[in-house]
Amino acid sequence: MTATSGTESGTRAGWAAPLCWAAVALEGFDLVVLGVVLPSLLRDPAWGLTPGTASLISVVGLVGVMVGALAVGPLTDRFGRRRLMLVTVVAFSVLTLLCAFAPGPVLFGVLRFLAGLGLGGVLPVAIATVNEFARGGRGGSATTTLMTGYHVGAVLTALLGIVVIPAWGWRAMFVIGALPALVLVPLIRARLPESVPAPAGGAPRNPVSTLFARGYLRATLAFWVTSFMGLLLVYGLNTWLPEIMRSAGYELGAALALLLTLNVGAVLGLLLAGRVADRIGVRTAVVVWFAAAAVFLALLSIKLPGVGVYVSVLLAGVFVFSSQVLVYAFVSKRYPAEARATALGGASGVGRLGAICGPLVGGALLSAGLAYPWGFYAFAVVAALGAVAVAMVGKEPA
Repeated sequence: MTATSGTESGTRAGWAAPLCWAAVALEGFDLVVLGVVLPSLLRDPAWGLTPGTASLISVVGLVGVMVGALAVGPLTDRFGRRRLMLVTVVAFSVLTLLCAFAPGPVLFGVLRFLAGLGLGGVLPVAIATVNEFARGGRGGSATTTLMTGYHVGAVLTALLGIVVIPAWGWRAMFVIGALPALVLVPLIRARLPESVPAPAGGAPRNPVSTLFARGYLRATLAFWVTSFMGLLLVYGLNTWLPEIMRSAGYELGAALALLLTLNVGAVLGLLLAGRVADRIGVRTAVVVWFAAAAVFLALLSIKLPGVGVYVSVLLAGVFVFSSQVLVYAFVSKRYPAEARATALGGASGVGRLGAICGPLVGGALLSAGLAYPWGFYAFAVVAALGAVAVAMVGKEPA
């Protein structure tokens, strides 16, 4: 490599983290945009949308994300991070734009599924990329910092909905969600560096086989179980925490404030977890984080007075959300570079089954009248199972 090309490569490496962060922020948009527009869709007489149909659309989108994560990971390891990042961002941005022009719920659901294919691929590509360009020993904080983009995108979308929908209607939200690609795609094409394990002609080895090769099979299965548990917690609590707290006797305003507190804890947890993982090792950190999540979720079953309940929910948020992000950091470190995105896609994709089950578990407990306090005990058991599963992975490589 010449001095000029080395300098150019170093300059491009500095673009990896911010460009991947921006792509993940757009996935954060998708996290909440359906929830933001659903009140308008349910009241649109031309659509005749029911809560049941809306739930089906939500699940279909999550299935698309799952399939996308499973499919894009191996393609990324064979054909390169930069190329697949371009494909996924272009795909979900175009399909998000098309959602704005859907004439009814059937086509809207199809477009949400197809957009999910691209969205599901963003995360494994982005995490693999930032880990490969992170400074030595900083993989944990690189991953957790990347995932703050997810929450920032989600918060900005909710705020946009407050301003945009009354003025221009729900369709404008999907137009706005697609517009950042006009800037991001040219930047990715011009500035995102390609990672070392992506040869020009594609890798001759099937990266999927590495996940089940000797020395990796137990880790692969353990990561899948852990991701299932982690995302079950994230989606179950985000969906049902307000209603569970209302069943405990809290007013609606307080219940919604507790959901906000939970997500503030999530951001604080991301900022803390990566730095802890870099110091004590990512395997130790992720076991501790899941175990702490189990403890604080169980403590939510105790009705505390005044500010006490907010502190308890905040601490639960610190550990619940960043536990799953630490799993991704551990996956990135546990597998070789040529199979890293495949492993991340597998963990993310299988974990999406937990994302689908989480709201179903919470809904079943509410329907049975067991949401408080048994819902928190159930979620605590899920977190404990996550800790046990990730402990089975074995020591991280030096």
